[in-house]
Amino acid sequence: MGRYYHGDIEGKFMFGVQSSNDADFFGVEGYATYLNYGFDRDDLPKIEKGIKECEDVLGEYLDHINNFFKQKESYNNKQLSEYLTEKLGKDVTENNVAFNLEWYARLELGKEIRDCVKENDYCNFEAEI
Repeated sequence: MGRYYHGDIEGKFMFGVQSSNDADFFGVEGYATYLNYGFDRDDLPKIEKGIKECEDVLGEYLDHINNFFKQKESYNNKQLSEYLTEKLGKDVTENNVAFNLEWYARLELGKEIRDCVKENDYCNFEAEI
């Protein structure tokens, strides 16, 4: 099994001799464009723990955010802020919305990973950087 390079030039790095960043020597530093992830059944407890943490952080916001997205195909933070302010009976700022959306997106990703592992015994994917 070897490591290859692809693009305008293609080839294979010399096994056990040449590092993947050997082209840095020629004056341009390489960069990563993907993160690779691999989960399997052994990771389910950690995945479930992460999902639980997301749900705990979102707390009273979770059901309302779910309902908001069931009704909308597109949105902006101002719309969600106004919706949550009305539903929760308290001022929900756009900054608060941004914070909660980060946790909501994380939760949705976690559920996708969990469901994939449960269905296939593993879940592998690349994430663009």
